Amino acid sequence: MGVRKARAAETEAALKDAALQQFMERGYLNTKITDITAAAGRATGSFYDHFTSKDDLLQALLADLHGKAHDRLAQEDHPPHDLTDREQLHEHLAVAWHLMRDNRPIMIALFEQALAAGPSAGRLWRRLIQDTQVLREHLEHLRETGHSLPGDPELVAAAMGGMLSMLAYALLSGDPDSGRSDDEVIDTLTRLLLHGLAGPSPSPA
Repeated sequence: MGVRKARAAETEAALKDAALQQFMERGYLNTKITDITAAAGRATGSFYDHFTSKDDLLQALLADLHGKAHDRLAQEDHPPHDLTDREQLHEHLAVAWHLMRDNRPIMIALFEQALAAGPSAGRLWRRLIQDTQVLREHLEHLRETGHSLPGDPELVAAAMGGMLSMLAYALLSGDPDSGRSDDEVIDTLTRLLLHGLAGPSPSPA
């Protein structure tokens, strides 16, 4: 890599790191491009050498996130799992929760971006459908094997994802008063969703 390319890569990385910092501290909507460049120690004009807008920068961060998310929920050969099994459901929720926790600035930015676009843009729904594809596939497998679901697999998966993402936005945005541990959140969600998927236990004779 030549010196010019190395410097360009360094600047791009600095802008991304600064954006993550600013999104976490200020929120996406309150962060200006000048906030990002100042935090990165770069001239404002350098931003446009790499990104056309703040939204473009966010999409680049999201692409980086997808590139790193080679976990069990993102692999193409991820086998169908029985989400009515407590341990399997718990594992899936834990992976999703930890992914959001470890990438809080991006999660906050995507949520605020979608809200700012307004309901007619449909961004929140499209993102829910995209982000809950693996859950939907598991639910479709359950239905194909004769299990009765609360509703259509796409809608049920989106409802699960919506509950998880909204809770993550509320609890992982830096509020020191939430007092909720990861284990408590994941265990609570597991019990709540397991009852909806598996149904209540049979009454004793």
